[in-house]
Amino acid sequence: MIEKNVVTDFCGKASEPVIDATSYVHPLAAVIGNVILGKNIMVSPTAVVRGDEGQPLFVGDDSNVQDGVVIHALETEMNGTPVTKNLYEVDGQNYGVYVGRRVSLAHQVQIHGPAVVLDGTFVGMKALVFKSFVGKGCVIEPGAIVMGVTVADGRYVPAGMVLRSQKDADALPTITDDYPFKTLNNGVVHVNTALAKGYLLAKDE
Repeated sequence: MIEKNVVTDFCGKASEPVIDATSYVHPLAAVIGNVILGKNIMVSPTAVVRGDEGQPLFVGDDSNVQDGVVIHALETEMNGTPVTKNLYEVDGQNYGVYVGRRVSLAHQVQIHGPAVVLDGTFVGMKALVFKSFVGKGCVIEPGAIVMGVTVADGRYVPAGMVLRSQKDADALPTITDDYPFKTLNNGVVHVNTALAKGYLLAKDE
């Protein structure tokens, strides 16, 4: 399902999602409102990208939004006035949620804005990112909770960790050559960009 949002006091404009022609949204997924999807993105069954409260929501080229993922955000305006505490600025633009390029959001992940996840990061199954900024080339292992922190580039959050203080975020381990999930994201991106291409071709047959 791809549709406009409704107009409310916290979202004053009805917006149609902007989806590149090379991206595939499964019929059992929902993309609603002020959402921008870049190139070669796979949005899998039961995923929800809902830009009807906090907005815009952005997902960059070659990223994937797997089964059961939710991307949503707290209100970013009220009666036409921006709610700045619920916005992140990336490259001079404000977003409710910004997901960069070649990012994998694995099954049942929740990215709830205000939130940023930068290029090349893997977010593992059932993880939550909320009110946080996650850098480039990170791994959020399955079941981790990341709330109210900034995670530096090239760090990993261990499975099941509840990360709520910046002190703990600054102490996160660095991804090294012997880290077992160092190259995991490359394979996941490859699989999902190929799936997006394949499903689009099948749809046109």
